[in-house]
Amino acid sequence: MSKLSSSAKRIQKELAEISLDPPCNCSAGPKGDNIYEWVSTIMGPSGSPYSGGIYFLDIHFPPDYPFKPPKVTFRTRIYHCNINSNGQICLDILKDQWSPALTISKVLLSICSLLTDANPNDPLVASIAQQYLADREGHDKTAAEWAKRYASA
Repeated sequence: MSKLSSSAKRIQKELAEISLDPPCNCSAGPKGDNIYEWVSTIMGPSGSPYSGGIYFLDIHFPPDYPFKPPKVTFRTRIYHCNINSNGQICLDILKDQWSPALTISKVLLSICSLLTDANPNDPLVASIAQQYLADREGHDKTAAEWAKRYASA
């Protein structure tokens, strides 16, 4: 059996699971005919400055998935110390803490929890992390303004 077909099977299995039982506030599925290219939607968690926002993410599965993590990037601009202006996400399970036992549902849930609990000690955008730590109110105000400006329906 080729490597390609086993990764495609795994992705199809995850697609079936996420369609039947999507993670809270998330949805995801293939963009078109390519099973390796997905688009995901995350609703800004209530009680966070991102509440009310709708965030679009691109998910790219590598050919050796699940042995390598998917590449997940925000298409919607977001003011967050762990997500940069290119939409790259600083999250351990998308890098060195990846495990084949993880699924795209778990990845999306982790990204949601990152929106509620940022990790300013491992920032991708140092200036936002500094503001998060020094002026949480100002940070949340800016994040909420960005949510309105870039992520509202």
